[in-house]
Amino acid sequence: MRILCCHPYYAPGLSWDAMKALLPGHEIVACSRNEIRKHLEGVDILVPFAAPITRSIMEQGTFGLIHEFAVGLDTVDIETATRAGIWVAHLPSSTTGNADSVAELTLMHMLLLARRWKEAQVAFAERRIWEPPGSTLLGKTACVIGLGDLGTAIAKRLHALGMQLIGIRRHPEQGSPNDVSFQRVVGMDAFPEVLREADYVILCLPATCETHHLFRAETLAAMKPGAFLINVGRGALVDQDALLDALRSGHLAGASLDVFWEEPVDPQHPLFQQNVTVTPHIGGITDTSFWLRARAFAANIQRYAQGQALLYVVNQPPHPRVALC
Repeated sequence: MRILCCHPYYAPGLSWDAMKALLPGHEIVACSRNEIRKHLEGVDILVPFAAPITRSIMEQGTFGLIHEFAVGLDTVDIETATRAGIWVAHLPSSTTGNADSVAELTLMHMLLLARRWKEAQVAFAERRIWEPPGSTLLGKTACVIGLGDLGTAIAKRLHALGMQLIGIRRHPEQGSPNDVSFQRVVGMDAFPEVLREADYVILCLPATCETHHLFRAETLAAMKPGAFLINVGRGALVDQDALLDALRSGHLAGASLDVFWEEPVDPQHPLFQQNVTVTPHIGGITDTSFWLRARAFAANIQRYAQGQALLYVVNQPPHPRVALC
């Protein structure tokens, strides 16, 4: 089968060719997201890697499967794919190292904020020692919004550091994830109450119509004065203008972002002049996650090639281009 990856590589030093040993007999080709249409001929499987997969691309191609190399599918028009008879699948973050990789990055961001990293770099350059005084995560309260694989992985690490945990999830009756001790778990309707208690608010949600700009002016105003906001979910969760206002006013002490309202984002945006630590959407981009993803992806592609039912599928086309048992 011909597999088209819609980005030249997974990461510098980790090319798609590295998967060839896991997919003998299959052809793997790659292109930039702006050149997808030029490479659709003969393609059986499309790997978006966050590239927008629109109706016109689906109509031009004859591929029967869109298989993301990660968990997020917000750039894929799943409804249109289903009508067009195209299977859509992704990879779970819990078994591919993605959740653990992003959780470690989240911890890094929180520590940078707690230890006033930006100010410490200035002090170092000016040869000032023993300043600025920092804070600890020990004894602080973190509100984790979204208790899927990612939120659970983050919570486990924060609990080990002695933080108090509050969870927010769509179905609070499910309670705390296994092996994680939360003070309490509440529903989305309890936002204002729990936000006032949290020193750190961590966003682990996908981008949906319901979560778009979930953190806007009113939500940010409900947060505890001097708190920190960390977004490792999706950029669309936060209204960047409202966040800028909350930081400029001093209501929030800082923020950390690995995802943005547009990618790549303009590094000269005034938001980044505030106490904001940033990384260029690299939370899940690690060598560990690549190889764990590659193995899970290759196993699913082999199932598809053999006409077997797919794992991690998110739709059920009534008239699939490729029938599966």
